[in-house]
This record gives sequence, structure tokens and C-alpha cells, in this order.
Amino acid sequence: MKDVTLKQIATQLGVSITTVSKALKNYPDVSEKTKNKIIDLADKLNYTPNSFAVNLRTRQSKTIGLILPTVDYNFFSKVFEGVLAEAEKRDYLVILLRSNEKLDVEKKQIELLLNKRVDGILMSLSNETGEFEHIKNIINNKTPLVLFDKIAKLINCSKVVINDRKAAYNAVHNLIKKGHKKIAHFRGSLMPQNSIDRFLGYKKALEDNNIMYDSSLVYLCDNNTDFEDGYRNAQQAVAEHPDLDAIFAITDLVAIGIVKYLNDVNIEIPKKIAVFGFCNSFMSEVISPKLTTIDQPGYKIGKKAASILFDEIELKKNNKPISFQSIEIETSIIERGSA
Repeated sequence: MKDVTLKQIATQLGVSITTVSKALKNYPDVSEKTKNKIIDLADKLNYTPNSFAVNLRTRQSKTIGLILPTVDYNFFSKVFEGVLAEAEKRDYLVILLRSNEKLDVEKKQIELLLNKRVDGILMSLSNETGEFEHIKNIINNKTPLVLFDKIAKLINCSKVVINDRKAAYNAVHNLIKKGHKKIAHFRGSLMPQNSIDRFLGYKKALEDNNIMYDSSLVYLCDNNTDFEDGYRNAQQAVAEHPDLDAIFAITDLVAIGIVKYLNDVNIEIPKKIAVFGFCNSFMSEVISPKLTTIDQPGYKIGKKAASILFDEIELKKNNKPISFQSIEIETSIIERGSA
């Protein structure tokens, strides 16, 4: 069955296509009597606007792209919820893509979204992203872009982040205040800015408390900072440093791997070794002991990033200048039983 067109409605009522179009958009220059006739017939015929034609006319697709490095991590699922909430308010659809922490996949996904002519792109960079030509292609294409969480400081666009360095500093300072001195850090990959900043926050907290930095206490999580990284590195750290008394992990997933290993070998948490996570994920409340962590508000980050993107889309549509924003969302320490 073919879709009902404006022409069919106009022919049946003996009015122009323009009059039908204006009536359905509630223009004031169409009489109430004519408007009601057109709306009644459109309802009867189950008329729906041709979204493709509308998009051509308005030069908007009413879709945005969202590229996440992973969707397995609780933080990013919260970001997605925040983006969706804002998109629904604005009658936008969201195309969700996952780079799986791979640079080549990220490049292909950006190309796909640009070919789809999305109105804007939200993204958190992959752990492998150390070159930015593909990101610059978005800007050169004049497509609004907002980066969040894992960003590139060299890219000129709006960004929504937390202060990773400050949050990590506060976490390690909290451990030191409780008497811990031999504190390991299970850090993320070497390239992402948030991984760098969390490491620098860890290091600075040690220095400010007159604890000498020891590079042998820093362990690299090279498997996308997941559970296995935490478990494997905990096993190694305990063997290499028998006097270890605390571990600050880059993510809750890593911290949960640490807790699992320590429980498996009957090392008491936090009496023998304290564990501090980062994210405040769902799992941090259901493991034993419950995980002390940094609350990283993913929903708020996603909602704010989307709000900025939609505002920039509107400014572009109206040929108005865009002033890029750098928004910092506050974090806090969630005290539980592991530290």
C-alpha cells in the first residue's frame, strides 16, 4: 500500500498542496474550517510526513552519531542513557556505534556517520587513538562534534570531562590519610588522556605526602582495562611487593578483578590491602567487600554532551557562530568497605 501524499489530500478536498502543507503545520493564514477538514482527512487516511523530504528541505537528518569505545563498561551505558534522554527531548534519533577500542574501527565509523549525513557526532576516543586526522575530518566537514571522557586536547571542539587528575589525587590522598604508604597503581593504556591524568594524580598525591614514587608499583592494564587486567596484575603485584598495602585502580572493572584475586588467596581487604576503584559502577555495590570508588557521573556527562551538541546543531542551522565549551563535571568519593 502506497503512502498517502499531500497531493492526494489536496485533490480530494479541492485545495492546493501548499494549503494542505500549511494546515498540517498549523500556519495561521489557513482558516480554521479548512484546517480542520485537512487534518480530519489526513487522520482518516493515516497520512505521515515523508521524513526524507522533510530532511532535505530543512537540511537536517534529525539523527546524531554516538561512538563509544565499549558498551560493556557500566560508565558508558550510563552515558548512553543520558544522550538518549536529551535526544528524545529534541526528537532526534541516535546511531550508536562501538569502536571496541580500535583506531581503524573508529575511522570507519566516522566515515560511515559522515556518509549518513548525521547532524552531529558525540564520541569518546579509543585507547589506540594517537592520531587525529579522522577527527579533523569531522570538523572540516562542518559537522558539529563534542568529545567526552577520552578526549584529544589538540582537537578544537567542545568537550565534556571530569578532572581525572584531581579525582585520582583525591583517591590516593584518601588512602594515605588512612595510613597506607605502599600504594600501587593499575593504570590504563599509555595514550588516552584520562589514563595519563589519573596516573599523574596518583603520582602527585604521593609526592605531596612525602612518599617516594616507585615506578615498580605501576602496572599497565593493556587488555582494555578489564577484570582480567586487575586479577593478573594483582597476582604479580602481591608476589613482587609483599608489603603492598593498597591499590588504586583506573576503573571499577580492574578493581573488581583485584578484589577477586585477593579473596581467592585469602588476603583480607582492606586490613591487609585496600582497594580503590574509579567509576561507581553497579558492580561496585554487589561485590564483597563493597568497593570504595570515585563517582564518575556517566548519565550527567552524556546528557550535558548531547545538550551542547544539539545547541551547536541549531546554531549551525541558523548560520550563527559557535563558541566551543569545555565543561568539567564534578566527581566525589564513595566510601564503602574496600578501603
